[in-house]
Amino acid sequence: MRVISGARILSGAVMFALLVSCGGGGAGSTPGSTPDLTVRMRIGEPQNLLIPGNTKETEGDEVLAALFTPLVGYDEDKRPVEKAAESITSSDNRVWRITLKPGFTWHNGEPVVAQNYVDAWNYVANQEHAQAGNHFFSRILGYSALNPGRGERPVTDRLRGLRVIDDRTFEVTLAEPFSQFKAMLGYTAFYPLPKAAFGPDGKITPEYGRQPIGQGLFKMDRPYRKGVDETIDLSVHEGHPGPKPKFRRLQFRVYQSLEKAYEDLLEGRIDIMDQLPVSVLGSARARLGERFIDLPDAGIGYIGTPLKYNKVYSDPRVRKAISMAIDRKSIAEEVFYGSRVPADDFINPAIEGYRQGVCGEPCTYDPAKARQLYHEANGPKKIELGYNSDGGHREWVEAVGEDLRRNLSVEVTVRAFPKFGTILDQLDANKYGGLFRMGWVIDYPSAENYLTPVFSTAAIAHGQNFGGYSNKRFDELIKKGDAARTPEEGLKYYQMADDILIQDMPYIPVYFYRLNAAYSHRVKNVQINLRNHVDWLSVEPA
Repeated sequence: MRVISGARILSGAVMFALLVSCGGGGAGSTPGSTPDLTVRMRIGEPQNLLIPGNTKETEGDEVLAALFTPLVGYDEDKRPVEKAAESITSSDNRVWRITLKPGFTWHNGEPVVAQNYVDAWNYVANQEHAQAGNHFFSRILGYSALNPGRGERPVTDRLRGLRVIDDRTFEVTLAEPFSQFKAMLGYTAFYPLPKAAFGPDGKITPEYGRQPIGQGLFKMDRPYRKGVDETIDLSVHEGHPGPKPKFRRLQFRVYQSLEKAYEDLLEGRIDIMDQLPVSVLGSARARLGERFIDLPDAGIGYIGTPLKYNKVYSDPRVRKAISMAIDRKSIAEEVFYGSRVPADDFINPAIEGYRQGVCGEPCTYDPAKARQLYHEANGPKKIELGYNSDGGHREWVEAVGEDLRRNLSVEVTVRAFPKFGTILDQLDANKYGGLFRMGWVIDYPSAENYLTPVFSTAAIAHGQNFGGYSNKRFDELIKKGDAARTPEEGLKYYQMADDILIQDMPYIPVYFYRLNAAYSHRVKNVQINLRNHVDWLSVEPA
């Protein structure tokens, strides 16, 4: 799902247990009690109101993950395992039956029922509501009726493929078989919504977006006023079935500066940072010791090209030349102090389907050949390169800019946007036509998830294809992979689609992420799961 707003990544092959003891029990705790502790985590400002179906970036997603429990999570082998669901079954990969676990209640005390999922999915799938997660429902039967296109209005407000059987069971019929549908259901867009989310007009209310009612471990204590409040305050939802967190309150603190957040971490004013400023990576390990986290991850950092909006980048030779002009090894080793890995595929090594070195020449640093190819293709004499200044990207994006100046003999302007959401908004609105810094965190563990949401034609209108790339053959191969009877068969088609991306270079893969995070002396046993969410059940007072 998710576009990465800062220099952060999700854990790749496993859930990483960072089992580090930092001292005695929490202040004021007694055996069998929950310490009266507030755990404080740094985030950037969420792009939108806190509505699951309209959240496509990591900041809001982290908050929502504390408020909701997904239908599935993932085990150490990256297989989906039931969480809010009791069972998810299908005999043909097309008709799926989902049965909910008993005992889940909304934060307002109402029971969670199957209709809550159907109502939420119908809402997000309807083009009239302009939800960022709309495209995730494109596989469900009846999606086209809810999405007739610009200038047309849907003739229905329900997906034909959704049917409530009873309070705990609903059925999902896909337009075509998709063997990985169960794996998708851990993503944010598939969270349910309570009746209280909707106003008299049937739309999600702004009040709900400021203070969502979920069915997860935590509930919101007060509304969050985006752009005004510096904290998002949560407390434990006592009605949640199963284990409870080992602390009472969770506070997300909104920072515009990673450097300021890191200073506060060192001073004990916040407890968890899941991304660190690039400027401190060289010293953080020595300064923090065992509280510094550096582990492999499944994210990818790109330079995006605005193919739909700026024709100067339409020739794939121009994009290939730009790629070959970037010294990935130096960026990974010198800018990131070895905390990144040069990218050589559009699929990350943490996920099955990655092929080492498959990118070949387009991802190989060759300044002379890059310059020759760029000028043969009549590449632009001036390049604008944008990034968000709140996410720790300045150093590496400026390094890319310097590579392009030196190796392509062009004028490069590196442009800082104040917030990540600003870049997304301007790309969505077709107001920015330069190269742009992008990153991708998987929504679910599949090679397909590196391809469809970012590069398919459908994702231009209903996904994260911000560059506007479109290739008919790519779309056809994705469709064949989706319809394959087994994941192994499907992977062959996904890799063929990956080969087309390497040929076309719609985005330029620069590096594979590693998890660079840290925590304070006040907490221990920090774990980060496959979707880059903190596992709040594992966190303990130190």
